Amino acid sequence: MTRRLLSLPRAALGALAFVLAGVLMLGIALASALMIEHRTGTVVISRLSDARMDWATVTTDGMLVHLSGTAPNEAARFRALNLVSSLVDSSRIRDTLDVTPTSAIEAPRFSVEMLRNDDGIQLGGLMPATPDAEGLSVDAFVEAASYLTPDDSLPVNMLQSANWPAPEGWNDSLSFGIEALGLLKRSKISVSAGRVEVTAIADSPAEKRRLESELSKRKPRPVVLETNISAPRPVITPFTLRFIKDAAGARFDACSADTDRARTLILNAAAAAGMEGPAICTVGMGTPSPRWSEAAVAAIRAVAAMEAGTVTFSDADITFAAGEGVSQATFDNALGDLRAALPDVFSLDPVPPAPDTETRGPAEFTARRLDSGRVELRGRLVDEVQQAATEAFARAAFGAGNVYVAAVLDPDLPDGWPVRVLAGLESLSLLDKGTLVVRPDAVEVKGITGSQDARARITQILSSGLGQGQNFRVDVSYDVKLDPLAALPTPQECAAGVDMIMSRRKITFTPGSAEIAAEAGPVIGELAEVLSDCPGIRMEIAGHTDSQGSESGNAALSQARAEAVMMALLGRRVDTSGMTAVGYGESNPIADNATETGREANRRIEFTLKEAAAAPQVPQAAEESEAATPAAAAPAVEATASGEAPDFSADTSPSVAPAEKTVRPRTRPAEED
Repeated sequence: MTRRLLSLPRAALGALAFVLAGVLMLGIALASALMIEHRTGTVVISRLSDARMDWATVTTDGMLVHLSGTAPNEAARFRALNLVSSLVDSSRIRDTLDVTPTSAIEAPRFSVEMLRNDDGIQLGGLMPATPDAEGLSVDAFVEAASYLTPDDSLPVNMLQSANWPAPEGWNDSLSFGIEALGLLKRSKISVSAGRVEVTAIADSPAEKRRLESELSKRKPRPVVLETNISAPRPVITPFTLRFIKDAAGARFDACSADTDRARTLILNAAAAAGMEGPAICTVGMGTPSPRWSEAAVAAIRAVAAMEAGTVTFSDADITFAAGEGVSQATFDNALGDLRAALPDVFSLDPVPPAPDTETRGPAEFTARRLDSGRVELRGRLVDEVQQAATEAFARAAFGAGNVYVAAVLDPDLPDGWPVRVLAGLESLSLLDKGTLVVRPDAVEVKGITGSQDARARITQILSSGLGQGQNFRVDVSYDVKLDPLAALPTPQECAAGVDMIMSRRKITFTPGSAEIAAEAGPVIGELAEVLSDCPGIRMEIAGHTDSQGSESGNAALSQARAEAVMMALLGRRVDTSGMTAVGYGESNPIADNATETGREANRRIEFTLKEAAAAPQVPQAAEESEAATPAAAAPAVEATASGEAPDFSADTSPSVAPAEKTVRPRTRPAEED
């Protein structure tokens, strides 16, 4: 081979050497370019990663550097280009970076929190700075809240504003929120566009129900209202219990307990003493001793050991009185057992049997409250000072134009007579009609009331006002017709009324559509009449079809029909804020779809109560009211003195015992197209 090369002409050898040198230089150049390309890409990627710009992608093509990816914003893209330009000549950079599109500025979420308690009002949240003509500005809103603060002080203002139009429903919600704040003295009210949330504390279950009803009535139709009103245990002052045993049987005039367990023990002791039927025993706060139930059970057992008697607790003071016909020996035995069983904190004042020779003194004061509202005061008062005080108290309690006074002054009346008279008048003010008799040995209150708590409250007033060891008689009956709260239907009663209508009539539709048939108009009208007295009731309106047609089509048709019924009720001014319309299609048949009769039954609308309220307790006074007159309705507490009871004469009207409220089982109506 070497010989052959040497045999070539010199010119050919030179050309071959030049070609080999060119190939070698080209290889070196390519290797260098690849090395520079790799090195450049590695450095740029490393620096971008150190700068936390991992969103940028780097590719190299010879001496060129390509940048791609999506920058979070224009500033980030600019920083990435500057960084790469510091490493590579800008002429070698090819920029294909994108920038994340800028989202539209969202409107602020306007909301207001209102807190109210005994210390005042606090306002916080975000409001529109420039409301429309019907809306409240921040200053006007604060001024409206200031009228509800004590001593006209200004509320704590932590409100902020934003220059943005008020959203739909904001004005109605804010106006209703400030109105609700005026009703609820201890509350937190959250307001947003189209929604108001109320969290509050009521003084009693009856107050809780009244507030919920009032809020539902005042709520604007477009606003969604969510309420959470609690009724904590009441504070009972004085903490009172009064148990009686006489010819009419054993019963409570008032019963208080500090725990559920204590209430159970007390009621069990009363049942063992002869009390029949249920009784109200309020669980509250204010007990003078954690051993209250122990003392109450011991006292009830002591009364049960006698033929007749009464025990009255007013906090830690106990009055233990013998009833008519009880011998001194029997009373002494019962009293001895009670003294041994009582905890040390309680004070016992015994009232032994009255001697047979004891007669009633002539001193007497009477007050009579008539159906018309007129109150007549007659009898004896100590002097002109007491007469003026008694008349002023009566005018304040019963109305200045309703009081007639015809009193006789007697300075020889027993000590404490003015206190006995005023305590009796305060008790009489709790009755719708009744009489009061004040004697030296007893105070008697008799009448009719529309308040379930009147008997217990009168017992508290007399036991506290008269003092320990004083005898009194309470003969009060409850008349449901006089109770304003009894007129409000419960959710169960509303549902029962709806079920009664639906069991007689059906809601029909134009075949194959959600249009309510003309002949179904009277049914909708009757439903609206019942539901108009049930604002905010939580009820489901369910639509059902037969199995003809597709499953999805039947579901859509049943949903449309349920919504049509709800809209028809809304058009008749029914509050449907608590109602929901649900279409179940053919999924819940109540009859055989193979027959025309069954298919007709399956095409129906049903109303279902979603959340049942607890059944109201029946007051003791109402349970005992069995006869047609107040005297027979609730047995009175026997007084130690003898004599005739107060007379209602021509003004006495029959009392009506409240019937137990029951809800008829819901019937399932059949509906047709």
